[in-house]
Amino acid sequence: MKLKNIFIGGSLLVVCGLGINAVQDAPSDENQEKKIANDYNVYALPMPEDLEFAGEKVPVEIPDVYERMDRELLVNTYWQSNTLLLLKRANKYFPVIEPILAEHGVPDDFKYLAVIESSLTNAVSPAGARGFWQIMESTGKEYGLEINDNVDERYNIEKSTHVAAEYFKKSKERFGNWTLAAAAYNAGNYGVDRQRERQDVSDYYDLLLGEETGRYIFRILALKEIMENPQQYGFNFRQKDLYQHIPSYKVKVDTAVTDFARFAQNFGINYKILKIHNPWLREAHLNNRSRKEYLIELPEEGYYPAP
Repeated sequence: MKLKNIFIGGSLLVVCGLGINAVQDAPSDENQEKKIANDYNVYALPMPEDLEFAGEKVPVEIPDVYERMDRELLVNTYWQSNTLLLLKRANKYFPVIEPILAEHGVPDDFKYLAVIESSLTNAVSPAGARGFWQIMESTGKEYGLEINDNVDERYNIEKSTHVAAEYFKKSKERFGNWTLAAAAYNAGNYGVDRQRERQDVSDYYDLLLGEETGRYIFRILALKEIMENPQQYGFNFRQKDLYQHIPSYKVKVDTAVTDFARFAQNFGINYKILKIHNPWLREAHLNNRSRKEYLIELPEEGYYPAP
């Protein structure tokens, strides 16, 4: 009985103590300022000034535009592991993508579409879109990519970037601005046209669109802002922390290849390394009955240990 009374009395003291602390620790500007000294803090982010995509202004003075932009900045700033991975991969792959976009006269900002489409990986979507640019099979074939059991050029970063650039240009001609051209890469040209006619507006920021397309441009803008100003958003790294482009060269192949493992060994690498550099080769052999000429990428000597 005494133990029970002691336990109850002790519990009351704890409750009273918590109540006192709660009163003493009531929210105030002074308490808030003290707590900002913690090692880890989460801050509201200031809206960047003069936001634009491909030279086209973002009207953040419109309340819903402001809130949608703010959401994507917060999500991508505080999903630190993912955004840091994107920064690392961009150092490796942007130098491949940028000159191809420039060659087609497509603004450099479109490289961020590859970032949000695939996280700069050879991703496969539930609908069957593949590669850095998430190209569907029908679209790839329409634009001249080879897609079969042996070869799928949607996984070829150079060839697929040429296709994406051509698609962007056609959409720009259709809609008259780059922002809608970018949105159409997600919703399709017909989908964007249908909503413009239905809602009787012609600007992306005036359209009411589905969840994915409604976020699409803002996700691009947020990652562009963060990746161009990483330290401002708390991302700290050295150049040596980023993934590096591996110097390579290409060999011509215009015959069948019966065994790519042996083929790789002839060049001082193994099958895994061959496939890393040529993900568009989908099988361990190449039929090539038409004797088409392929360019197979190989790393320069010394970047991998000999097999």
